[in-house]
Amino acid sequence: MSSNPDQLSHGEIEQCVDEIDEYIERLDRYPPPVLAFALRAHLAGLLRAMVDSHVCSREQVRQFVLELEQEALGVG
Repeated sequence: MSSNPDQLSHGEIEQCVDEIDEYIERLDRYPPPVLAFALRAHLAGLLRAMVDSHVCSREQVRQFVLELEQEALGVG
């Protein structure tokens, strides 16, 4: 797992984000907090599976989560 955007395919990320946006739009009947908690559960499971499969290290996940926190709170 790389948190360095230079090591990721920008086009692939854009396409994935667009597809996720389409799915999220279908879930508009749920309030944002419900979506946030559901997405959190999925993200936690995905990150755990990536660590278990040696796709990334625990430290890389920690760094990713710290960066996510900074982005979500608009700090850093």
